[in-house]
Order: sequence, then C-alpha cells, then structure tokens
Amino acid sequence: MKLNVAVFFGCRSVEHEVSIISAVQAMRAMNRDKYDITPVYVTKQGAMYSSSAMFEIESFRDIGKLLSESEEVTFVKKADGVFMHPVNRKAFRKVKEVKIDLAFPIVHGTNCEDGTIAGYFEFLGLPYISCDIISAAVGMDKAVFKDVLSAAGLPVLGCVRFTAREYMLGGAEISEKIKTQVGFPLIVKPINLGSSVGISKVKTENELDEAIRLAMSFADKILVERAVCNLREINCSVLGDGDDCAASVCEEPFMHDEILSYKDKYEGGAKDGPSKGMASLGRKIPADIPDELSERIRDISCRIFKAIGASGVVRIDYLLDNKSGEIYANEINTIPGSLAFYLWEATGTKYSELIDKLVDTAFRRERKRENLRYTIDTNILSGVSFGSKGSKGSKF
Repeated sequence: MKLNVAVFFGCRSVEHEVSIISAVQAMRAMNRDKYDITPVYVTKQGAMYSSSAMFEIESFRDIGKLLSESEEVTFVKKADGVFMHPVNRKAFRKVKEVKIDLAFPIVHGTNCEDGTIAGYFEFLGLPYISCDIISAAVGMDKAVFKDVLSAAGLPVLGCVRFTAREYMLGGAEISEKIKTQVGFPLIVKPINLGSSVGISKVKTENELDEAIRLAMSFADKILVERAVCNLREINCSVLGDGDDCAASVCEEPFMHDEILSYKDKYEGGAKDGPSKGMASLGRKIPADIPDELSERIRDISCRIFKAIGASGVVRIDYLLDNKSGEIYANEINTIPGSLAFYLWEATGTKYSELIDKLVDTAFRRERKRENLRYTIDTNILSGVSFGSKGSKGSKF
C-alpha cells in the first residue's frame, strides 16, 4: 500500500520562490510506485492550497490563476489519523477528505524552516521529514547556532550581536564595540535569514551603518563577524538522525563576488533557462581540497548534526581560510535548497533513494515517540474548586 505524502512548500518567507523550485524538483523525483503525493502550497499570507497542477513549475508563473483553479485546504486530526479537508464546503456535497500519512516540508527561511512548520505537525500529531522544533530553531538562529557549536568545541567565528532597537538607541557604542572586537573587514548578517539575503561585506567604517540598516530591513536581530581573508566556501551535506548519520562529499561553490550571493546561488547557472534552485549554482564536486581536509570537514559535519539534534537532510556551509588552512562552520541549512540532492548524487545516492532514506528516518523518529509517555495518572482536578458560579476572587 502506498504512503500518502503531503509536500508543503512556499510559506511567508523571503525564500518563498526558492521553496517552490525545491518542492517541484522533489515531487518529480519521488517514486510514484511507493508514494501518493499531495502538493500543499502555502501562500505568503499563510493560506494552504492543493492542486494537481502544482506538479508543474510552469503553473507558478501566474499564482493568482493557479490559486483560482486550486482548492483551499486545512488539516484536521481525528482518532484514526490526520486528514486534509477543503476549507469551503459546498452545500449538499460530501466532504472529500484525504488521509495524510507523512508531511514533507520543503520550505526555506523564517516563519517555516525555523521550527514553525515543525510545530504545526507536532500539534497535529503528524509524522514529518526534517528537523524537529528545537533543532530547526537552533539552525535558523545564527547566534544560537554559534553558541551550541562553541559549547561542543566545534570551530566557529566569534561575533557581536544586537537588536535593531539597541542599534537605534546606541548605534555609536555598538559601532565602537564592533570596531574593537571584530575589526575590518567584516560581515554583517541578519541573524535568522538564509540564501545570503541581507548580507554585506564591510571594508571600512564608513560602510558599516548602511550594511547594518540593510540587515535590519530583513530581521530584528543582527550579527557581525570577522571576514575570513583568502576565503573559499566549502559545503557538506549530512543525512540521517542522531543515531545514524552520514556525510556527503564536499563541494566548492563558485562566487562572483567576495561573498556568495543570492544571485550566485539561484541564478548562477540559469542564463539559458529557468532557475533550478541550488542546483543552478556553479560548483566543483568534489571540492578541490586535500583528502585529509575533506575527511575532517565530513567528520565535523556529523558532529554538528548531532550537536543540534538534527534529523533529515541538512547542508552545512564552511568558511575556509585558504592561506592558514583554518575551517569555520558558517551556517546550517536544516532544509537545504534542492535538498542538496546534487551532493548525494555525487556521493552515489540517487535523488529517489535520498527521499526513501528521509521517509525511513521520519518514521523511525515517530516509532521512538510512540514509546514515550505523554500523560500521568493524577487526581489533581478532584480537589479543585472555584466556589459558586459567578463568584469573584475565588481561591484554591
């Protein structure tokens, strides 16, 4: 019997469009002999729609038309499982409900990949692929991610962090702290965004304020860290869970500037056709680095994966100082663009096999949770009284 997998994508994020590309890629790669696939497109306003037209990327060229021809849906938990229901019930028409066995979120960025959508599935009691709430939240917040890795003895750059309000009230003091603790050149980042959105390299003090204000336009919390000179970016993917995980080969993405930009990531290889998400990025696989360094990065990647309690497939991006040989973990993508399938294909795992492994991992986690107790026997309510009906100020 085939599993009914609901693929969630879109959401209220600056990476909304990238999520659509990643999701369509994944749905096309899934084995239809094993899975019935239900696309669930989440609009930037948070409404959910489903349609068979969503298997084709061309359908998203006119979102308004697509939604007018799709059905708005919601999800309902019942005694025998979780069901997808239409929002607008028509009179005298039997409700068409679809039982969902597994949720497959292919979402990127804040308001979704940061643990928000995982919390929705947890609330429904619906098994799902990808990191749980805590690991997703840690992975999204670059400052917390650094704290967790530092505590685990893993290599990260130090940083200065602050909120938009703190900068508006005390910008001079924060700027001075940045100059003395970080120095130039430096990198300014929104703490909780991905895809290189809002990131700037700052070489002089005169450029600092503009870069901070750009980052503030995307996020309330800002992070500033030293810019690595002689920079090469190296990426590695990890697949599995805390009990059993493996790292892919390493890659080196090609940069057209001093930092890897949004355009590099999603438009770099798309000059003669539509973007293919992260698969559009120019890259060298495997990365042209010594075998010893490659093995070190793969080992660190698995340690990072376990340190934050990750699950599913992730991609970890590293900063390599090509002169000193020092390597620093830059960020983790808990639901990476294109699910990093290109790294796993280069490692010997087909995209359809990658998805099968993700499904197995999700159900392994669900079996573990089924063995946990969520209630305890208690008679605490038997002794509780608030007095007579309508009384005010009653106490236990």
